[in-house]
Amino acid sequence: MSSLLNRLTQALRQLPGIGPKSAQRMAYRLLLHKRHQAAELAQALSDALAGVGQCSRCRDLSEARLCSVCANEQRDARLLCIVESPLDVLAFEQTGSYKGLYFVLHGQLSPLDGLGPQELGLPLLAERLAEGVIEEVIIATNPTMEGEATAYYIQQLTDAAQVKTSRLAQGVPIGGSLELLDGATLAQALLHRH
Repeated sequence: MSSLLNRLTQALRQLPGIGPKSAQRMAYRLLLHKRHQAAELAQALSDALAGVGQCSRCRDLSEARLCSVCANEQRDARLLCIVESPLDVLAFEQTGSYKGLYFVLHGQLSPLDGLGPQELGLPLLAERLAEGVIEEVIIATNPTMEGEATAYYIQQLTDAAQVKTSRLAQGVPIGGSLELLDGATLAQALLHRH
């Protein structure tokens, strides 16, 4: 394999869910049969790298200083949902049921991975809480050990700012079967029943 082809294959392997064989097939397909699509892909990636950054308010991906959610004056500025990634914002927005604002962490507290409060933007979050506009924070971190540690840290910030905090419900999914649930999920559903 040529060094350029090997470099392309290795670059494609860095994408989530792409193994060595898939990366190799993609590289060959792009170079043998889809050169025009490869050029479009390269240009789109280059444009996105140059033009997409983070919203200065919520840290979501944005082409402007403020993302479309933060710039929308119709959104409820008293309600702030804290999520781990921009994909979580997209998931909430697709439901059409949430009308507040967001704060994107870009990860979870994980000292082993070098992700501390600074990397997650928690000082910026503390500043937003101190402004006195936010009345409720919805913590929407994943129910993992790191997600729970992150939620606990955020809870400390909201307590200090005297802001009401809630957590996303966890438990039995719609259409799920109790016999197929793991013990931890079933225990959470029972504990947080209403």
